[in-house]
Amino acid sequence: MVRVVVGTCVVLLSACWPVQAQTLPSEPVTFANGRVTLSSDISVTFGSEDYGFFNYTDYEHSALRLALLALTASVQATDHLSVLADIRSQNGEVPEAYGLYVRIKPWSRHSFDIQVGRVPPTFGAFSRRNYAKDNLLIGYPLGYQYLTSLRSDALPADADELLRMRGRGWLTRYSVGDMAANPGVPLATAFRWDTGVQVHGASDKLDATVSVAAGTLSNPKVGNGSGGPHVAGRLAYHPVAGLVVGGSVSSGRFVSEAAADAAFAGSRVNHFTQRAWGADVEYSADYYLVRFEAIISNWTIPLQSLGGADLSLQAVSTLVEGRYKIGPRLYAAARAEHLGFSDITGSALGTNSWDAPVTRVELGGGYSIQRNLLLKVSYQHDDRPAGEVQHANLVAAQLSYWF
Repeated sequence: MVRVVVGTCVVLLSACWPVQAQTLPSEPVTFANGRVTLSSDISVTFGSEDYGFFNYTDYEHSALRLALLALTASVQATDHLSVLADIRSQNGEVPEAYGLYVRIKPWSRHSFDIQVGRVPPTFGAFSRRNYAKDNLLIGYPLGYQYLTSLRSDALPADADELLRMRGRGWLTRYSVGDMAANPGVPLATAFRWDTGVQVHGASDKLDATVSVAAGTLSNPKVGNGSGGPHVAGRLAYHPVAGLVVGGSVSSGRFVSEAAADAAFAGSRVNHFTQRAWGADVEYSADYYLVRFEAIISNWTIPLQSLGGADLSLQAVSTLVEGRYKIGPRLYAAARAEHLGFSDITGSALGTNSWDAPVTRVELGGGYSIQRNLLLKVSYQHDDRPAGEVQHANLVAAQLSYWF
């Protein structure tokens, strides 16, 4: 990993220095009379070893030690039909199609389209800016990245078993369902796209998106492994220039049929869902940009010890972040966020939050070497009251390039 980071940084920096040369491509590549467009995002991040797995993602990589290569392709077949693909590789692994879908525009004069296939996430604001070039800092927001101790294919037999996994979302093991140790799920993943149908429409001040897909918000599926549809929607309002107010909803069946059967609740599998609500605000003016986002997620799972009776679990993530442009090429940024969990009561361990709450503060900034080559540095502090590592101070640097 170190060789990949150093080698990529040297190549990019040597290719573009001095700044005035602007030798790296800066615009998407088009051919076939403009009907085919190719663009790319490349980012290399190297930072502290995260022994507490605070930055572990559902692709089982640390966000602070990550080399990401993404290629986006768009083929305009007709005036009303296009095919789009988003292919990504992390840390040199085999490339994967994050997105692969057909876009249908019934009316050329109206901002309305239908997308079918593996489509971009509908829920939330950060899911639309998860590339390094769009993220103000290096770390990802807790609500979209931090792995809770919940799994859809494995369930705790009782409340005590769930409480023993507090702060262990990077590798959880339960006695009901799949008993192998595997990572848990975040509240909402921005890195695994939905498979289904998405409808989008926009006007001067409103932007609306609705989708029906497989899986759930925290655990999208390529196939419908959960056995039920995931319905999501988002509405964004632009009342004045620089201000965006958004709201999102999501509902889908979370627990797999095999896990529900093992918990003696197979006949009620459709009852075990994840439902989520999101709110976000963004305001920019002059040199300032300020954002707020909150996610509330409710999971319902069965407990084998209670004959498959319901256990309701809630998690709430909130963040505030901002950026100030110091100069044309230089900016400073900060993010403060918290991830909290509802309480449950175990017979042996008493009452506590079902997972360990996490607080994170990240400070940093970026310098534009050229318009599409950005160097970022950050310092991150994480705290939680459980887990093998409960406090972490982490530093990272990131070089991102796009065209």
